[in-house]
Formats: sequence, structure tokens, C-alpha cells
Amino acid sequence: MRRGIPGKWLVVMAFVSLCFISAIRAGNEAPAESPAQRKVALPQVPQTKAAALETGDFVEVIVDATDPGKPLRHVWQYFGYDECNYTTTPPAKKLMATLAEINPEQVYLRQHFLLASGDGKPSLKWGSTNVYTEDSSGKAVYDWQIMDQIMDTIAACGCRPLVEIGFMPKDLSVKPEPYKSSDPFKMEGYGVYYPPKDYEKWAELIRQWARHSAQRYRGIERTWLWELWNEPNIRYWQGTFEQYCKLFDYTEQALHEILPKALLGGPHTAGAPSFLRKFLEHCLRGKNYATGQRGTRLDYAGFHSKGRTRYVNGHPQMNLGQNLRTNRDGFAIIAGFPEFRNIPVIIGECDPEGAAALSSRVHPANGYRNGSAYAAYEAALMKHTLDLAAREGVNLQGGLTWAFMFDGKDYFEGFRTLSSNGIHKPVLNAFKMLGMLQGRRIPLTSSGALGLDNIINKGVRDKPDIDGLAAATEETVQMLIWNYHDDMVRVEPTLIRLTVKAPQNGATRARVAHYRIDDNHSNAYTLWLKLNSPQRPTDDMLAHLQAAGTLELLEPVRFCDVRNGKVELNFSLPRYGVSLVEIRWWQ
Repeated sequence: MRRGIPGKWLVVMAFVSLCFISAIRAGNEAPAESPAQRKVALPQVPQTKAAALETGDFVEVIVDATDPGKPLRHVWQYFGYDECNYTTTPPAKKLMATLAEINPEQVYLRQHFLLASGDGKPSLKWGSTNVYTEDSSGKAVYDWQIMDQIMDTIAACGCRPLVEIGFMPKDLSVKPEPYKSSDPFKMEGYGVYYPPKDYEKWAELIRQWARHSAQRYRGIERTWLWELWNEPNIRYWQGTFEQYCKLFDYTEQALHEILPKALLGGPHTAGAPSFLRKFLEHCLRGKNYATGQRGTRLDYAGFHSKGRTRYVNGHPQMNLGQNLRTNRDGFAIIAGFPEFRNIPVIIGECDPEGAAALSSRVHPANGYRNGSAYAAYEAALMKHTLDLAAREGVNLQGGLTWAFMFDGKDYFEGFRTLSSNGIHKPVLNAFKMLGMLQGRRIPLTSSGALGLDNIINKGVRDKPDIDGLAAATEETVQMLIWNYHDDMVRVEPTLIRLTVKAPQNGATRARVAHYRIDDNHSNAYTLWLKLNSPQRPTDDMLAHLQAAGTLELLEPVRFCDVRNGKVELNFSLPRYGVSLVEIRWWQ
């Protein structure tokens, strides 16, 4: 393999780089976007790869494919959204099918409002199924039509539900009026978030739901997950801690009466507060409100974790450190109970900030959502969360991304979504990369990695976190490498020198496929800006946007030699770039 780059290719690279910068600048001449959506001008053309290698101005990444490694746990195939009725729309069906296709592990979908009363029409942060009403005599009337449509669609697309049991049907609420707020972000005082007027009626609703589901769908005890409510420590629950525990006890007793092997978890708190610790204590030693006995069965523990975004000095600033601190604190609370040391853990929402429905047009701090910054954040978040779980000794099963789609909204409106009107965003391509990882996890070291404790304590505010995650099978090695920083500003790309220690399998050559997410690859948003941000794109525009939303190769697949038991590759990685390098061994 050549270690340098011929002079004629240096000229070509410089010319291509200049053209790339001109194209991006031209794209920025589109009609005015919000401050968060405007791009910062790129700097001068960076030094050549050869010059950077000579001066040592590069990040060295070393992957040891000779190491036996450990099984790589996929925890990223969990997704969620507020509006349960979006599930049956054509764009949602396509997106669910995509998620099922790109993940080798079972994909789970979580939605709010599955028990809310209403006409089944979605709106921002609202949904309903109207499964429960009462007649004039107070007798329960069950109607599963809308619920069946939702669950049928999830199953048909190859996914499974993480069933969020909530919120409260109007005729069962202790405060039925007012029931629904006209402001989607206001929850205080509205009946949908209140406890039941009758816990026995609530329990019977759960029995009827479980029985109906078992009759309609096969094997749900093995393949469905269940939870009670959403974030009961904040506005979503207009009751007390004791009332939540009572609701959980009645729910657990009713669900397991019909589905003894079903997996029910909680409490899915916002953050890792004392509520989580008190709930775990209740499940272990508290009085069960439904049975009068001591303790309540808990099949998995769940909490939510968010970072934070701000708009600082004309650009969005994320906070990966805060997201990871909350993960650490939640893990520590759970691990603090010896009885729960091996209980499965699901982070029921794990995101850069807390409001998927708050557009970056309204809140510029959320301007990371359309471009590759979101992709790099998720790659780094998943790897560091896996490392945290291993260090804290918890059994992490999933880290759920609260992002899906919003039907009928503007193109690239700035919601926290995976796609925009059927066009895949860069973040979805990051999940495609994560889904491609297979086999055992093997060591990857990077001279540009900040380290877990540094990020938790200080965030990513000075140097970037240039790190990665590697996996291997007998035939392949895959390396996911990112260049992440909390501050969305433009800087020069970083040269990566990647060295892979080859397994002793007799391979003499390596087939290299290099996938990339950045401003110019796997990024439909950049193309949309270049097209002057059309809200009514032509069919031809749509075809190009959809193509730009696919996962792209940085360069054609090529072969290189295995020399001295290793493969060496050099490439530039821009800020918020994400690379998936796949090496297949050839003899």
C-alpha cells in the first residue's frame, strides 16, 4: 500500500476541495433561514494529507482485529414519538419499514396517548384511540378499532411496540374537564394526565386490552414490551408519587393476570431523580396497593435522559456531557440496588434536548437537527452510553431515540425527526451505519478521543471528540468513526490515519468500502438548501432529494494490500463527519 500521495493527485484534491467549498457557499445563498439553519462560511483549504502526515497533524486511530473482543450489543433500535395516530400514515409506514430493514435486531416503537379519548386525528403532541368510554349507567364500553389499526401497522412493518400504557381516558379520569389543552406544551390541569377515579375500572381496562391483544397477535408475551405512563415525576402526571405507585401496582397485577410472561417496566422518569430511587424501593419493599402484599414485580427499569441546547454567539451549542451525566446517574441509582443489579435497563428517551415538537425555526438552539451534527451526536452518544453501562455494571437493553416524523409539515421544518416528508435525514443514515455493525466489539483507540470522564465533566467545548466504535466477524472489520463537537461552527477537516491490525487468517488483500455522512454525502438537507429550500419541490427535485438521503460511499470500493500484518488508510474527516469503514479480508 502506498503511504504517500502522488503529486498529480494533490493538485486534483486541492481543485476538488475548492469546488466543494464553492458549492457549499453557493448553497448558502438560498432564501433566508432561521439563524440556526444558516451555515457559517468555510475556512481556507486545509493542508494536504501528505503535508499533515509529515507534520504529525493528524488523529491516529488503531483497531485491533486480532483481539477476540466481546459481543456487540445493539441498543439503538428503539424509537418513539408523541402522536400515536401518525403510525397509520403512508410516510410513517415507509419509515417503520426502513427502520426494520436497517436493524438486524428487533425494532421497538413507543408512542404517547394510546389510551386517550378523542376522534383519532393526530395533531402536534396529541393522539387518541377512544378505547374506553362509559354509558349512561357508568358501564365500560371498549372500542379497539383505532388501537388495532395502530398495532396492526406496527406489526405489518416488521416492528414491535414498546406499549406505553397511558394516558387517562376521559370517562375514567378523576378530573374529566377540561380534558385536552389547546396548547400542546401545557399539561397542568388537564384530565388526560390525571389518575383514575376508580382503580378497579382501570385494572379491568388493562385486562381487556391484554386479552384482546393476545387474541389478535401471536407471541406478544415474548415480543412486546410494556410500560406505565410517561415521565410521572413532571407535568405528564397530575397525581402524587403514591398515586403513581398505586397505578403501577394495579397495572402490573392486571397485565400479568392475562399475560404472565409479559415484560412491564417503569417508571420512565424525566432524568434520574429521587422519584426513580423511591419507585425502585417501592417495588422491592413497599406495600402493594393492589394485593396488600410486600413489593411489586418489575421486569425492567426505565428512565429518560436529555442533553441541552443553547444558542451561543450566533450558533447552536449542544451538550453531550449532560446527556451522558444523566445516563450515568440513572445507571448508578439502579446499580445501587443489589436486587436490581441484573435487571434490564431501557433509557426510554435519550436525546440532545427535550422537545421534539419545538421547531428550530421557533427555537434556533435546535438548529442541529437537519444536518450531520445530529448524526455525529447520536454515534458518539450510543458508543459512550455503552461504555457507561459496562462501567456501572448495568444490563442496558436499549437507548430510545425520541424522533420519528411529523406528517404534513414543511420540508426540513426543524423538528427532531428521522425524515422530512419521506426524505431521509443524515441522522437516519447514522442509524443505518449503526445497524450495519455486526459481530463482536473489538478495541479501537483514537488519539483524538476525549474520553468518557472528560466529556461528562466538561462537555465537548474545547477539542472535538474524534472517536469510534469497531466490530468484527471472521470475514470483516467495521469501524464507525466520528468528529463531534458541541458547538456548531465550521473548522478545517481533520486527517485520520487509520491502522487496522489484521487477524492471522492468511489474508493478503483487503476490500475497503468507506461510507460517509457529512455536508456533501448522505445529506439531503445540503441539497435542499442548494435548491433554494423549496416547499413545493418538483418530482425531479424530490427524486434527487430522496437519492441524496441514502447512505453514500465516500469513494468507490477499492482493494489494498495487507502489509506487515496491517492495513493503513488515510482520509479527511470534517467536523460532524461520520465514517463507516468496512474491510473485508481477501486471500
